[in-house]
Amino acid sequence: MSAEEIVLCMGSSCFTRGNNKNITMIKNYFEGKDREVKISGCLCEDDCMNGPHIRINGRKFSDVTEEKMSDILGEEL
Repeated sequence: MSAEEIVLCMGSSCFTRGNNKNITMIKNYFEGKDREVKISGCLCEDDCMNGPHIRINGRKFSDVTEEKMSDILGEEL
């Protein structure tokens, strides 16, 4: 089984607009699950107006609010 890969934009805009909370939601989502996941951060994606951004297995998601995060995780993983 290959590991899921989640990359969060850690630029100052994305971080303060929600990725500071999204990282916790992601960790909580995988807690107690028997799945391998690689979580990392990247520098600014130069699309601050549409942030916060995350990538799951290479697929980019924009404007990821806490409300959207649980839906995205459920659908993508």
